[in-house]
Amino acid sequence: MRLLIVEDDRQLAERLQQQLSDEGLVIDLAHDGVDGQHLGEVEEYDLVVLDLGLPRRSGLDVLQAWRKAGRDMPVLILTARDGWRERVEGLRAGADDYLGKPFHGEELLARIHALLRRAAPQQALRLQVGAWQLDERRQCLVDGSRELALTATEFRLLRYMLRHPGELLSKTQLGEHLYEYASERESNVLEVYIRRLREKLGADFIETRRGQGYVMHAKGGG
Repeated sequence: MRLLIVEDDRQLAERLQQQLSDEGLVIDLAHDGVDGQHLGEVEEYDLVVLDLGLPRRSGLDVLQAWRKAGRDMPVLILTARDGWRERVEGLRAGADDYLGKPFHGEELLARIHALLRRAAPQQALRLQVGAWQLDERRQCLVDGSRELALTATEFRLLRYMLRHPGELLSKTQLGEHLYEYASERESNVLEVYIRRLREKLGADFIETRRGQGYVMHAKGGG
């Protein structure tokens, strides 16, 4: 899952980036409204954390521009603790949730996961492949007392595919949700991780559509 944080407090933004990266999320940062709006327009994000008090362009203007352009990713706005008018304006502009500053990192994380669950297709809420259940906290697969370890990239790739079961996912689409903005997105590297997942899960769960991409069959038999 790939998130964008638009926050001008660089120390706070980098701290959030580290905390969310530890949760297996891919995080891009922007520190002003102009850069944040551009990234939200040209990149694919599963969720955006948007501070309203930004330099160069306000967070409210950025959010309104995204919604006007048809960008419908969930947006969690950050406001001053007593900025109730900002919160109301943000929600009216299309924000999905808000959090007042200062806040605890655990609360932000809980709100992010709640928004991601809400945005997921109904059939993807239970992230299971065959007999294996994806444990998002420990970033591994479990089946009763059995446990199957995953690398950080394997976990991110599998989680995204399980959130979109039965859908045709192109290599470009997968790369956009696996890697940060400035990272190289070589398709042959993606193929390596697909092969590793097949070795762990079995060959029947991930179908290759030549020239198109991959389809996850969570129950096998693809």
